[in-house]
Amino acid sequence: MTREADIDIRPIDEAEHAEWLRAVHTGFLRGPVVSAEEIEGRRRNFVPGRFLGAFDGGRCVATFRSFEQQLTVVGGASVPADAVTGVTVTATHRRRGLLSRMMARDLAAAKDRGDVVATLIAAEYPIYGRYGFGPATWMAEWTVDVPRTGLDARWAGPADGGRIDLVDGDDVRKLGPELHERLRRTQPGVIDRDELWWKLNTGVVTFDPAWKRPFFAVYRSASGEVEGMAAYEVDDNWGEAKQPLNTATVSWLTGVTPAAERALWQYLCSIDWVVKVKSGWRAPDDLLPHFLPDPRAARITSLADFLWVRILDVVRALEARTYEGEGTLVLEVAGVDGLTGGRYRLEASADGASCTPTTESAELALEIGELGSLWLGDESAVRLAALGRVREERAGAARKADALLRTSRRPWCPDMF
Repeated sequence: MTREADIDIRPIDEAEHAEWLRAVHTGFLRGPVVSAEEIEGRRRNFVPGRFLGAFDGGRCVATFRSFEQQLTVVGGASVPADAVTGVTVTATHRRRGLLSRMMARDLAAAKDRGDVVATLIAAEYPIYGRYGFGPATWMAEWTVDVPRTGLDARWAGPADGGRIDLVDGDDVRKLGPELHERLRRTQPGVIDRDELWWKLNTGVVTFDPAWKRPFFAVYRSASGEVEGMAAYEVDDNWGEAKQPLNTATVSWLTGVTPAAERALWQYLCSIDWVVKVKSGWRAPDDLLPHFLPDPRAARITSLADFLWVRILDVVRALEARTYEGEGTLVLEVAGVDGLTGGRYRLEASADGASCTPTTESAELALEIGELGSLWLGDESAVRLAALGRVREERAGAARKADALLRTSRRPWCPDMF
Protein backbone atom coordinates (compact mmCIF):
# COMPACT_ATOMS: atom_id res chain seq x y z
CA MET A 1 0.00 0.00 0.00
CA THR A 2 1.36 3.39 -1.02
CA ARG A 3 1.77 5.72 1.94
CA GLU A 4 -0.44 8.80 2.01
CA ALA A 5 2.60 11.08 1.90
CA ASP A 6 3.81 9.38 -1.30
CA ILE A 7 0.59 10.11 -3.19
CA ASP A 8 1.04 13.34 -5.14
CA ILE A 9 -1.89 15.78 -5.12
CA ARG A 10 -1.56 18.53 -7.69
CA PRO A 11 -3.44 20.58 -10.27
CA ILE A 12 -3.53 18.61 -13.50
CA ASP A 13 -2.45 20.01 -16.84
CA GLU A 14 -4.50 19.65 -19.98
CA ALA A 15 -2.51 16.63 -21.12
CA GLU A 16 -3.64 14.77 -17.96
CA HIS A 17 -7.31 15.63 -18.45
CA ALA A 18 -8.20 12.31 -20.12
CA GLU A 19 -6.60 10.32 -17.29
CA TRP A 20 -8.44 12.52 -14.76
CA LEU A 21 -11.76 11.84 -16.54
CA ARG A 22 -11.06 8.10 -16.48
CA ALA A 23 -10.69 8.33 -12.70
CA VAL A 24 -13.98 10.25 -12.47
CA HIS A 25 -15.72 7.53 -14.50
CA THR A 26 -14.24 4.89 -12.21
CA GLY A 27 -15.31 6.71 -9.06
CA PHE A 28 -18.88 7.21 -10.28
CA LEU A 29 -19.09 3.64 -11.64
CA ARG A 30 -19.61 4.78 -15.23
CA GLY A 31 -17.08 2.32 -16.61
CA PRO A 32 -13.32 2.44 -17.16
CA VAL A 33 -13.39 3.93 -20.68
CA VAL A 34 -13.98 7.57 -21.63
CA SER A 35 -15.01 8.28 -25.20
CA ALA A 36 -13.05 10.65 -27.41
CA GLU A 37 -16.25 12.71 -27.79
CA GLU A 38 -16.51 13.20 -24.04
CA ILE A 39 -12.86 14.10 -23.69
CA GLU A 40 -13.22 16.69 -26.42
CA GLY A 41 -16.52 18.02 -25.08
CA ARG A 42 -15.37 18.37 -21.48
CA ARG A 43 -12.17 20.10 -22.55
CA ARG A 44 -14.34 23.19 -23.04
CA ASN A 45 -14.60 23.72 -19.29
CA PHE A 46 -10.98 22.94 -18.43
CA VAL A 47 -9.55 25.74 -16.29
CA PRO A 48 -5.90 25.37 -15.20
CA GLY A 49 -5.57 25.19 -11.43
CA ARG A 50 -9.21 24.23 -10.77
CA PHE A 51 -8.80 20.49 -11.51
CA LEU A 52 -6.98 18.54 -8.78
CA GLY A 53 -5.80 14.96 -9.08
CA ALA A 54 -4.18 12.53 -6.66
CA PHE A 55 -1.59 10.37 -8.39
CA ASP A 56 -0.15 7.06 -7.25
CA GLY A 57 2.66 6.56 -9.69
CA GLY A 58 1.21 7.54 -13.04
CA ARG A 59 -2.38 6.65 -12.24
CA CYS A 60 -4.99 9.18 -11.06
CA VAL A 61 -6.73 7.70 -8.01
CA ALA A 62 -8.74 10.69 -6.72
CA THR A 63 -10.29 13.73 -8.41
CA PHE A 64 -11.61 17.14 -7.44
CA ARG A 65 -12.79 20.08 -9.49
CA SER A 66 -14.15 23.53 -8.71
CA PHE A 67 -15.39 26.39 -10.86
CA GLU A 68 -16.74 29.92 -10.61
CA GLN A 69 -20.41 30.23 -9.74
CA GLN A 70 -22.93 32.92 -8.79
CA LEU A 71 -25.46 31.96 -6.11
CA THR A 72 -28.65 33.93 -5.43
CA VAL A 73 -29.30 34.72 -1.77
CA VAL A 74 -32.41 35.87 0.07
CA GLY A 75 -33.46 39.23 -1.36
CA GLY A 76 -32.14 38.63 -4.89
CA ALA A 77 -28.47 39.59 -4.58
CA SER A 78 -25.85 37.08 -5.70
CA VAL A 79 -22.52 36.11 -4.17
CA PRO A 80 -19.44 34.52 -5.75
CA ALA A 81 -19.24 30.83 -4.94
CA ASP A 82 -16.65 28.09 -5.30
CA ALA A 83 -18.67 25.26 -6.88
CA VAL A 84 -17.20 21.85 -6.04
CA THR A 85 -17.83 18.87 -8.31
CA GLY A 86 -16.18 15.78 -9.78
CA VAL A 87 -15.12 14.53 -6.33
CA THR A 88 -14.03 10.88 -6.33
CA VAL A 89 -11.64 8.60 -4.50
CA THR A 90 -10.96 5.22 -6.09
CA ALA A 91 -11.98 2.32 -3.84
CA THR A 92 -8.37 1.11 -3.69
CA HIS A 93 -7.22 4.38 -2.09
CA ARG A 94 -9.89 5.39 0.39
CA ARG A 95 -9.18 6.25 4.04
CA ARG A 96 -5.86 7.90 3.23
CA GLY A 97 -6.93 11.52 3.64
CA LEU A 98 -6.91 12.29 -0.10
CA LEU A 99 -10.26 14.10 -0.11
CA SER A 100 -9.33 16.05 3.01
CA ARG A 101 -6.11 17.26 1.39
CA MET A 102 -7.86 18.27 -1.83
CA MET A 103 -10.74 19.97 -0.01
CA ALA A 104 -8.41 21.94 2.28
CA ARG A 105 -6.40 23.11 -0.71
CA ASP A 106 -9.44 24.19 -2.70
CA LEU A 107 -11.28 25.95 0.14
CA ALA A 108 -8.16 27.89 1.12
CA ALA A 109 -7.76 29.03 -2.49
CA ALA A 110 -11.46 29.97 -2.66
CA LYS A 111 -11.19 32.10 0.48
CA ASP A 112 -8.08 33.81 -0.91
CA ARG A 113 -10.00 34.59 -4.12
CA GLY A 114 -12.75 36.24 -2.12
CA ASP A 115 -15.49 33.65 -2.65
CA VAL A 116 -18.21 34.07 -0.04
CA VAL A 117 -19.28 30.41 0.01
CA ALA A 118 -18.48 27.04 -1.47
CA THR A 119 -21.27 24.85 -2.85
CA LEU A 120 -21.77 21.25 -3.91
CA ILE A 121 -24.39 18.58 -4.55
CA ALA A 122 -23.64 15.70 -2.18
CA ALA A 123 -23.81 12.21 -3.67
CA GLU A 124 -23.54 10.82 -0.12
CA TYR A 125 -24.92 12.63 2.93
CA PRO A 126 -22.32 11.79 5.63
CA ILE A 127 -19.21 13.03 3.83
CA TYR A 128 -19.29 16.81 3.66
CA GLY A 129 -20.43 17.94 7.09
CA ARG A 130 -16.93 17.39 8.40
CA TYR A 131 -15.67 20.03 5.94
CA GLY A 132 -18.14 22.66 7.15
CA PHE A 133 -20.86 22.13 4.52
CA GLY A 134 -24.52 22.03 5.48
CA PRO A 135 -27.61 21.18 3.40
CA ALA A 136 -29.13 24.55 2.43
CA THR A 137 -31.84 23.55 -0.07
CA TRP A 138 -33.99 20.48 -0.60
CA MET A 139 -35.69 19.14 -3.70
CA ALA A 140 -38.89 17.23 -4.33
CA GLU A 141 -40.04 15.34 -7.40
CA TRP A 142 -43.71 14.72 -8.05
CA THR A 143 -45.36 12.10 -10.23
CA VAL A 144 -48.73 13.33 -11.48
CA ASP A 145 -51.49 10.82 -12.22
CA VAL A 146 -53.01 12.79 -15.10
CA PRO A 147 -56.47 11.12 -15.29
CA ARG A 148 -56.97 11.84 -11.57
CA THR A 149 -56.07 15.54 -11.70
CA GLY A 150 -59.57 16.78 -12.54
CA LEU A 151 -58.17 19.00 -15.28
CA ASP A 152 -60.36 19.60 -18.34
CA ALA A 153 -59.36 17.01 -20.93
CA ARG A 154 -60.51 19.46 -23.63
CA TRP A 155 -58.01 22.14 -22.56
CA ALA A 156 -56.64 23.93 -25.63
CA GLY A 157 -54.58 26.75 -24.14
CA PRO A 158 -54.25 29.20 -21.24
CA ALA A 159 -57.39 31.09 -20.24
CA ASP A 160 -55.41 34.20 -19.28
CA GLY A 161 -54.74 35.34 -22.84
CA GLY A 162 -51.29 33.83 -22.93
CA ARG A 163 -50.11 31.09 -25.25
CA ILE A 164 -47.80 28.10 -25.35
CA ASP A 165 -45.59 27.35 -28.35
CA LEU A 166 -43.25 24.50 -29.10
CA VAL A 167 -39.82 25.81 -30.10
CA ASP A 168 -36.45 24.40 -31.08
CA GLY A 169 -33.02 24.59 -29.49
CA ASP A 170 -32.05 27.79 -31.29
CA ASP A 171 -35.02 29.56 -29.69
CA VAL A 172 -34.15 28.17 -26.27
CA ARG A 173 -30.60 29.48 -26.52
CA LYS A 174 -31.93 32.92 -27.50
CA LEU A 175 -34.73 33.18 -24.94
CA GLY A 176 -33.60 30.93 -22.10
CA PRO A 177 -30.63 32.81 -20.61
CA GLU A 178 -32.59 36.02 -19.99
CA LEU A 179 -35.53 34.08 -18.56
CA HIS A 180 -33.23 32.19 -16.21
CA GLU A 181 -31.64 35.44 -15.06
CA ARG A 182 -35.10 36.78 -14.23
CA LEU A 183 -35.68 33.70 -12.07
CA ARG A 184 -32.25 34.06 -10.48
CA ARG A 185 -33.00 37.63 -9.40
CA THR A 186 -35.95 36.44 -7.32
CA GLN A 187 -35.35 32.85 -6.18
CA PRO A 188 -32.80 32.14 -3.40
CA GLY A 189 -30.68 29.06 -4.14
CA VAL A 190 -30.64 29.44 -7.92
CA ILE A 191 -27.22 29.37 -9.58
CA ASP A 192 -26.09 30.87 -12.89
CA ARG A 193 -26.06 28.93 -16.15
CA ASP A 194 -23.18 29.54 -18.53
CA GLU A 195 -23.17 29.26 -22.32
CA LEU A 196 -21.99 25.65 -22.17
CA TRP A 197 -25.04 24.71 -20.04
CA TRP A 198 -27.38 25.93 -22.76
CA LYS A 199 -25.39 24.15 -25.46
CA LEU A 200 -25.35 20.87 -23.53
CA ASN A 201 -29.07 21.05 -22.80
CA THR A 202 -30.06 21.80 -26.38
CA GLY A 203 -27.76 19.30 -28.11
CA VAL A 204 -25.21 21.66 -29.65
CA VAL A 205 -22.61 19.92 -27.49
CA THR A 206 -23.26 16.32 -26.53
CA PHE A 207 -21.09 13.44 -25.40
CA ASP A 208 -23.57 11.38 -23.37
CA PRO A 209 -24.83 8.48 -25.51
CA ALA A 210 -28.00 8.32 -23.37
CA TRP A 211 -28.90 11.98 -24.05
CA LYS A 212 -32.19 12.36 -25.87
CA ARG A 213 -33.27 15.57 -27.53
CA PRO A 214 -36.24 16.93 -25.56
CA PHE A 215 -39.29 18.90 -26.58
CA PHE A 216 -39.23 22.58 -25.63
CA ALA A 217 -42.35 24.57 -24.72
CA VAL A 218 -42.48 28.34 -24.15
CA TYR A 219 -45.21 30.29 -22.36
CA ARG A 220 -45.84 33.86 -23.48
CA SER A 221 -48.12 36.18 -21.53
CA ALA A 222 -51.02 38.08 -23.13
CA SER A 223 -48.57 40.92 -23.83
CA GLY A 224 -46.23 38.53 -25.67
CA GLU A 225 -43.52 38.43 -22.97
CA VAL A 226 -41.72 35.13 -22.41
CA GLU A 227 -42.44 34.15 -18.80
CA GLY A 228 -41.89 30.40 -18.80
CA MET A 229 -40.13 27.54 -20.53
CA ALA A 230 -39.96 23.77 -20.11
CA ALA A 231 -37.91 20.90 -21.54
CA TYR A 232 -39.45 17.44 -21.44
CA GLU A 233 -39.26 13.95 -22.92
CA VAL A 234 -42.05 11.45 -23.53
CA ASP A 235 -41.61 7.67 -23.59
CA ASP A 236 -43.47 5.22 -25.84
CA ASN A 237 -45.45 2.84 -23.65
CA TRP A 238 -48.70 1.13 -24.66
CA GLY A 239 -50.69 -1.38 -22.63
CA GLU A 240 -51.86 -4.81 -23.74
CA ALA A 241 -55.31 -3.44 -24.65
CA LYS A 242 -53.68 -0.81 -26.87
CA GLN A 243 -54.11 1.83 -24.20
CA PRO A 244 -51.56 4.66 -24.03
CA LEU A 245 -49.51 4.60 -20.84
CA ASN A 246 -46.93 7.24 -21.72
CA THR A 247 -44.96 9.32 -19.20
CA ALA A 248 -43.75 12.88 -19.79
CA THR A 249 -40.55 13.53 -17.83
CA VAL A 250 -39.59 17.15 -17.25
CA SER A 251 -35.89 17.93 -17.54
CA TRP A 252 -36.36 21.50 -16.34
CA LEU A 253 -39.18 23.99 -16.05
CA THR A 254 -38.71 27.71 -15.43
CA GLY A 255 -41.57 30.06 -14.63
CA VAL A 256 -41.11 33.63 -13.44
CA THR A 257 -44.83 34.06 -12.72
CA PRO A 258 -47.42 31.68 -11.23
CA ALA A 259 -49.44 32.07 -14.44
CA ALA A 260 -46.52 30.72 -16.48
CA GLU A 261 -46.02 27.76 -14.16
CA ARG A 262 -49.74 26.95 -14.14
CA ALA A 263 -49.98 27.08 -17.93
CA LEU A 264 -46.91 24.90 -18.48
CA TRP A 265 -48.01 22.23 -16.00
CA GLN A 266 -51.51 22.19 -17.49
CA TYR A 267 -50.02 21.88 -20.96
CA LEU A 268 -47.88 18.92 -19.89
CA CYS A 269 -50.93 17.23 -18.36
CA SER A 270 -52.91 17.78 -21.57
CA ILE A 271 -50.59 16.06 -24.05
CA ASP A 272 -52.37 13.24 -25.88
CA TRP A 273 -51.47 9.74 -24.63
CA VAL A 274 -49.63 11.05 -21.55
CA VAL A 275 -51.02 9.52 -18.35
CA LYS A 276 -48.15 10.44 -15.99
CA VAL A 277 -46.00 13.53 -15.64
CA LYS A 278 -42.74 13.43 -13.68
CA SER A 279 -41.92 16.92 -12.51
CA GLY A 280 -38.13 16.81 -12.27
CA TRP A 281 -36.41 18.57 -9.37
CA ARG A 282 -38.66 21.17 -7.76
CA ALA A 283 -38.70 23.10 -4.49
CA PRO A 284 -40.46 21.18 -1.69
CA ASP A 285 -43.10 23.94 -1.49
CA ASP A 286 -43.63 24.09 -5.26
CA LEU A 287 -47.10 25.19 -6.37
CA LEU A 288 -47.55 22.25 -8.76
CA PRO A 289 -49.95 20.10 -6.68
CA HIS A 290 -52.20 23.08 -5.97
CA PHE A 291 -52.53 23.97 -9.63
CA LEU A 292 -54.53 20.72 -9.92
CA PRO A 293 -58.23 20.48 -8.97
CA ASP A 294 -57.23 17.34 -7.05
CA PRO A 295 -53.79 17.94 -5.48
CA ARG A 296 -53.64 14.28 -4.43
CA ALA A 297 -53.07 13.40 -8.07
CA ALA A 298 -49.48 14.62 -7.53
CA ARG A 299 -47.51 12.42 -5.15
CA ILE A 300 -43.96 13.01 -4.02
CA THR A 301 -41.74 10.25 -5.38
CA SER A 302 -38.41 11.78 -4.31
CA LEU A 303 -37.53 14.11 -1.45
CA ALA A 304 -33.91 14.82 -0.50
CA ASP A 305 -31.30 17.39 0.41
CA PHE A 306 -29.81 19.08 -2.64
CA LEU A 307 -27.53 22.14 -2.56
CA TRP A 308 -24.98 22.17 0.27
CA VAL A 309 -23.30 25.40 1.35
CA ARG A 310 -20.01 26.02 3.13
CA ILE A 311 -19.70 29.64 4.30
CA LEU A 312 -16.20 31.05 3.81
CA ASP A 313 -16.86 34.67 4.85
CA VAL A 314 -19.43 34.98 7.65
CA VAL A 315 -19.64 38.77 7.51
CA ARG A 316 -20.20 39.05 3.76
CA ALA A 317 -22.60 36.11 3.73
CA LEU A 318 -24.87 37.55 6.42
CA GLU A 319 -24.70 41.07 5.00
CA ALA A 320 -25.49 39.96 1.43
CA ARG A 321 -29.00 38.71 2.18
CA THR A 322 -32.13 40.48 3.33
CA TYR A 323 -34.20 39.68 6.42
CA GLU A 324 -37.93 39.43 6.98
CA GLY A 325 -37.62 40.47 10.61
CA GLU A 326 -35.80 43.15 12.54
CA GLY A 327 -33.41 42.73 15.46
CA THR A 328 -29.95 41.71 16.60
CA LEU A 329 -28.41 38.32 17.22
CA VAL A 330 -24.97 37.42 18.55
CA LEU A 331 -23.63 34.18 17.06
CA GLU A 332 -20.72 32.03 18.21
CA VAL A 333 -19.59 30.26 15.05
CA ALA A 334 -17.22 27.32 15.34
CA GLY A 335 -15.06 26.66 12.29
CA VAL A 336 -13.65 23.26 11.38
CA ASP A 337 -10.41 24.13 9.62
CA GLY A 338 -9.29 27.59 10.68
CA LEU A 339 -10.82 29.31 7.64
CA THR A 340 -13.85 30.66 9.48
CA GLY A 341 -15.16 31.04 12.99
CA GLY A 342 -15.58 33.61 15.69
CA ARG A 343 -18.27 35.64 17.42
CA TYR A 344 -20.43 37.97 15.36
CA ARG A 345 -23.16 40.50 16.00
CA LEU A 346 -25.83 40.48 13.31
CA GLU A 347 -28.06 43.55 13.17
CA ALA A 348 -30.86 43.21 10.63
CA SER A 349 -33.72 45.38 9.45
CA ALA A 350 -35.70 46.11 6.31
CA ASP A 351 -33.02 48.63 5.36
CA GLY A 352 -30.23 46.03 5.32
CA ALA A 353 -27.93 44.21 7.67
CA SER A 354 -24.56 44.64 9.31
CA CYS A 355 -22.44 41.86 10.71
CA THR A 356 -19.38 42.61 12.79
CA PRO A 357 -16.99 40.66 15.02
CA THR A 358 -17.83 41.25 18.67
CA THR A 359 -16.83 40.39 22.22
CA GLU A 360 -20.45 40.48 23.45
CA SER A 361 -21.82 37.34 25.05
CA ALA A 362 -23.11 34.88 22.48
CA GLU A 363 -26.82 34.13 22.25
CA LEU A 364 -26.62 31.16 19.87
CA ALA A 365 -23.66 28.81 19.34
CA LEU A 366 -23.33 26.68 16.22
CA GLU A 367 -20.84 25.19 13.79
CA ILE A 368 -20.22 26.67 10.38
CA GLY A 369 -22.15 23.85 8.66
CA GLU A 370 -25.30 24.65 10.63
CA LEU A 371 -24.95 28.32 9.70
CA GLY A 372 -24.81 27.21 6.06
CA SER A 373 -28.10 25.35 6.52
CA LEU A 374 -29.75 28.40 8.10
CA TRP A 375 -28.31 31.02 5.76
CA LEU A 376 -30.73 30.68 2.80
CA GLY A 377 -33.74 30.57 5.10
CA ASP A 378 -34.75 26.92 4.76
CA GLU A 379 -33.72 25.36 8.06
CA SER A 380 -35.06 26.21 11.51
CA ALA A 381 -32.75 27.03 14.41
CA VAL A 382 -35.47 25.73 16.76
CA ARG A 383 -35.33 22.36 14.97
CA LEU A 384 -31.54 22.29 15.09
CA ALA A 385 -31.60 23.12 18.80
CA ALA A 386 -33.99 20.22 19.42
CA LEU A 387 -31.53 17.97 17.58
CA GLY A 388 -28.59 19.26 19.65
CA ARG A 389 -26.92 20.82 16.61
CA VAL A 390 -27.12 24.41 17.85
CA ARG A 391 -26.96 25.58 21.44
CA GLU A 392 -28.88 28.40 23.05
CA GLU A 393 -26.61 30.49 25.25
CA ARG A 394 -29.60 32.71 26.00
CA ALA A 395 -33.14 31.33 26.31
CA GLY A 396 -35.24 32.00 23.23
CA ALA A 397 -32.25 32.64 20.94
CA ALA A 398 -33.24 29.89 18.46
CA ARG A 399 -36.72 31.33 18.04
CA LYS A 400 -35.19 34.78 17.63
CA ALA A 401 -32.88 33.40 14.93
CA ASP A 402 -35.83 31.90 13.06
CA ALA A 403 -37.67 35.22 13.15
CA LEU A 404 -34.70 36.81 11.41
CA LEU A 405 -33.40 34.12 9.10
CA ARG A 406 -36.33 32.02 7.87
CA THR A 407 -38.15 32.92 4.66
CA SER A 408 -41.79 32.73 3.60
CA ARG A 409 -40.89 30.51 0.58
CA ARG A 410 -38.22 27.85 0.57
CA PRO A 411 -34.95 28.27 -1.37
CA TRP A 412 -34.51 26.09 -4.44
CA CYS A 413 -31.64 25.08 -6.69
CA PRO A 414 -32.92 23.62 -9.97
CA ASP A 415 -29.55 22.51 -11.37
CA MET A 416 -27.18 19.63 -10.79
CA PHE A 417 -23.48 20.39 -11.23
